[in-house]
Amino acid sequence: MTDNAYEYGTDANRALLKRETENLLGFGHKFPAPGGGSAWLDSDGNPDPSHGIQTWITCRMAHVYSLGALLGHPGSEELVDVAIDGLLGHLHDDANGGWYPEITWDGKPAPDKICYAHAFVILAGTSATLIGRPKGPELLEKALDAYNKHFWDDETGLAVDTWNTEFTKLDPYRGLNANMHTTEAFLAVADVTGDEEYRRRAGRIIDHVVGWASNNGWRIPEHFTSDWQPDLDCNRDKPDDQFKPFGATPGHGIEWSRLITQYALSSDRDEAGKQALIDAAEHLFNRALEDAWNRNGTIGLAYTTDWDGNPVVTDRMHWTLAEAVNASATLAKVTGKQQYKDWYAKFWQYIDEYLVDHVKGSWFHQLDKDNHVLDTVWPGKSDLYHATQATLIPLLDPAVSVAPALKAELAK
Repeated sequence: MTDNAYEYGTDANRALLKRETENLLGFGHKFPAPGGGSAWLDSDGNPDPSHGIQTWITCRMAHVYSLGALLGHPGSEELVDVAIDGLLGHLHDDANGGWYPEITWDGKPAPDKICYAHAFVILAGTSATLIGRPKGPELLEKALDAYNKHFWDDETGLAVDTWNTEFTKLDPYRGLNANMHTTEAFLAVADVTGDEEYRRRAGRIIDHVVGWASNNGWRIPEHFTSDWQPDLDCNRDKPDDQFKPFGATPGHGIEWSRLITQYALSSDRDEAGKQALIDAAEHLFNRALEDAWNRNGTIGLAYTTDWDGNPVVTDRMHWTLAEAVNASATLAKVTGKQQYKDWYAKFWQYIDEYLVDHVKGSWFHQLDKDNHVLDTVWPGKSDLYHATQATLIPLLDPAVSVAPALKAELAK
């Protein structure tokens, strides 16, 4: 590796990003599951039937191979179509509407209807529509219809989280993870379809998040009661929960910092309003790194911290580093500050040394604090979403969602 391969904006780093994009897209070709949709991939890139066919994994793979199609990666369009066949087929609940969270390998659906999964269906629909796949518009239309009917609460300007399968009983839990991916999906809808109502909705969510974070030392409350009061003790007894871990999640602070910046740049707010949001994004990014980077005597980013910033779960999740790359590149481009370029180089060196599987491909999804591979929360290499975006977003317009930004960049 050349000395400056990790440095933001260098030819050597662009070459590294391109190699990693190709590595990742090449790894995932075996994802198609029986009847359509995506399997969870194991460490070798083979389907792991024990995890069933999950809606959010399927959507992520549809999105990733839509990016692959834009890049001219062979076979990408067919892989997108297989994923969409699953989403319009056995993953969709034709009786009650919306999507099951997952189905077993032999076709039995899991209960409930989950906002997080539906946000990813929207994202998959926007990306497939953008690249002109025949069933993309149908998927997007159905996704927006289900989401608007059941999950978007226009009175509060936030999304609810979980319904029962029949959409007759709403769980009292409210959460920001689903709202974060809703923000991502809504920005993509606005960018792909031109419907600016979805960008305004994203801004409403962001205003809530910035308010909560600024009143909590820039550590974002993740879990809430039914009337949107922060539940800071949620899952204190199960701190490494896959989707609802206790405490602050620094990786989410970092991920929000990029989404907030994207929204600020693309919104119709005045310059003072845009700058206030970018300032908030910087606070979130810097708080996350101050709390969680290299805090255990070893290199890496802790998964969670308590409300004083002390690490709780010290495992290193691959997605947090992918989002750190995206956010540091975005803030470097938008602010021009050297500190974000320095962080970007640190993150890519860490990824290359610890996360990239240089033998089998893709990235290890979970490491312990000493950077040994773990499989307690994220066994195998489930999908390609976070890692692939980290190889593309640093090269793209930070004001635009990744798929339309990539399309515009390639058209230059």
